[in-house]
Amino acid sequence: MDLELDDNAALVTASTSGLGLASAEALAAAGANVAICGRNVDTLDAARETVAAAGAGDVLAIEADITDGDDIERLVDETVAAFGGIDHLVTSAGGPPSGPFLDTAEEEWYAAYDLLVMSVVRTLSAAHPHLEASDAGTWVAITSTSVVEPIEGLVLSNAVRRGVTGVVDTVAREFAPDIRANAVLPGSHETPRIEELVEAGVERGEYDSYEEGLADWSDGIPLERVGDPRELGDAVAFLSSARASFITGAALPVDGGTLRG
Repeated sequence: MDLELDDNAALVTASTSGLGLASAEALAAAGANVAICGRNVDTLDAARETVAAAGAGDVLAIEADITDGDDIERLVDETVAAFGGIDHLVTSAGGPPSGPFLDTAEEEWYAAYDLLVMSVVRTLSAAHPHLEASDAGTWVAITSTSVVEPIEGLVLSNAVRRGVTGVVDTVAREFAPDIRANAVLPGSHETPRIEELVEAGVERGEYDSYEEGLADWSDGIPLERVGDPRELGDAVAFLSSARASFITGAALPVDGGTLRG
């Protein structure tokens, strides 16, 4: 299916690994020019090569911290300078620390809000004029199934990420018809984070093998496996494309059927 993204300009935040990187790859494979960002130069260079190999478009790699407002302004400005505008924005961020409510310090709440919500607010605000000027402006927010069903031991993710879906719901109306806004709600995917957790379990003797650990993560998923990050990326690319031109304000679970609501 042609997503009609040839020569479109996409900016994907926190995109040197995991679901952000997979989204950048999917957009590149669909023909878009893609800007990615990250804080570590080495991983940024590796991600640039990965995204460039996925498609024939241009790839711009920018060192930036999405919790820094000045970095976000520069990120948007450099993307516009390189590509002439921004047609599609995808916001992603790493996960906050795990833990229950009573073990979570006040400063951790503020840090999680800055990482998960304010990074989105600042990036969307900076990119808005360019998305509005585009004939195909879209924003897709990568959040989590935790915005619908809380995950045990992840109070920060459960509580704070809901602020992002609230922004999506609001601007889907405020920015219409010029900009479409949607969210994807990923469940368990075989990202570097899950790989680390499974490998740590193997080292502790909880699992006899990586495959056994991954199967344990699949427990309770109706499709009986964790997702491939690119499956999430493909959903992001679809929502960014003209093929989804009548979809806005949606929250799409990409979780193998885990959510029951």
